[in-house]
Amino acid sequence: MIQRTIQKTLSEWKDNAARKPLLVRGARQTGKTFIIEDFARSFYNSVTINFERNPEFKNIFNVNDPNQIIEQIGLLTKKRIIPGRSLLFLDEIQECPQAIVSLRYFYEELPELHIIGAGSLLEFTLSAENLNIPVGRIQYLYMYPLSFAEFLHASGFFQLRSHILRTGNLQNISQSVHDKLIEQLRLYYILGGMPEVVDAYLKNRDLNQCQMIQRSIVDTYRDDFAKYASQVKFKHLRKIFSSVPAGVGNKFVYSKVDPDTKSRELKEALLLLETAGILYRVRKSGGAGIPLESHANDRYFKVIFLDIGLMHAINGIRDELVLGENLTDIYKGALAEQFVGQELMAYASPHYKDGLYYWAREEKNSHAEIDYLIQRNGRIIPVEVKSGPTGRMKSMKLYRDAYHPDLAVKISQAMYNDKQDILELPLYAIEYLMKPEASGR
Repeated sequence: MIQRTIQKTLSEWKDNAARKPLLVRGARQTGKTFIIEDFARSFYNSVTINFERNPEFKNIFNVNDPNQIIEQIGLLTKKRIIPGRSLLFLDEIQECPQAIVSLRYFYEELPELHIIGAGSLLEFTLSAENLNIPVGRIQYLYMYPLSFAEFLHASGFFQLRSHILRTGNLQNISQSVHDKLIEQLRLYYILGGMPEVVDAYLKNRDLNQCQMIQRSIVDTYRDDFAKYASQVKFKHLRKIFSSVPAGVGNKFVYSKVDPDTKSRELKEALLLLETAGILYRVRKSGGAGIPLESHANDRYFKVIFLDIGLMHAINGIRDELVLGENLTDIYKGALAEQFVGQELMAYASPHYKDGLYYWAREEKNSHAEIDYLIQRNGRIIPVEVKSGPTGRMKSMKLYRDAYHPDLAVKISQAMYNDKQDILELPLYAIEYLMKPEASGR
């Protein structure tokens, strides 16, 4: 079975006496239900209610009495729910908004019961204006596709994953080990991190089957459009959905998506896809101070896709990429930028949704851009992503001259190098970068 880092977080939640009811959030088919059902095996017993499959359970939540709710659930499921020993899993909870509201009363009146909610389109329900979200009485966990580190672990290279998390090992890594990691990274570029795709590959090593699954997931996302958009917005969603993967790495301009459609209409479609977790904005932010959010400019942003493998399914890239010399040749390095952004999201705290930021100076005859700014240990770290083992660092020099960061990072296909004034990290070592102690250099 594929091991996910979030499983440790769930175990910590289980053992925490001060826990709150949990809502697991994330895009469709990132593995939420599977992970929770596996986690349920660690309890004496568990009860799962899928509101989409069994809508008759919705009426049970018309009252705000937790004891009455679990009594009624027990009668219908013929299972006894024991607070402190049982897990109550409310799947597709967005289909019963009152169940989300009831989490407040479970926290206040029955805190010993372990209760988790999740849903494929939960974000739209949580963003509804008329929903009385029990703020401060629930916890969130965010799930994403498998990170490259999780992919390594699932592929049987768990020792390699542990090895590159230690500075001494990373800086003394051999060329042979480096080449093996690049080989696995190249494979991840094709497969991506959607659990069903990775699981299928590990079972039969058939890339064609994996690509069929990717296209099926893409079709599922398209089918979902009708669930959260009117017919008029539907066509705008399709345009944004199809154009974003090809535009990764570039400033997003609505007129490039469709010059004949009002930017306001495309903006609404972009927001819907962002709410669904299918894409993420990388917003322009100043490099002078923290938090990055307070210096972000919502008018200027880039966009990355949920998953690099699904990005290929939309763009039509096939397994010829696996044979390429440089991982970033296609789309002029956009794949590396997509990969790094995806990795930064995956290794952030699962308890809140981190934003992604970049820096740019667009003065005449002096354009400069830093692909990502990350905030670690109370400081800003500029991160440049390069399209191969080498590359110019003009933008980094301009940024460093202006803001004098303690640490600057270049991520590329090259091996680890900490001998210059810029820390050079290989693409496979982003988990290492996101460790709190790593950014304390």
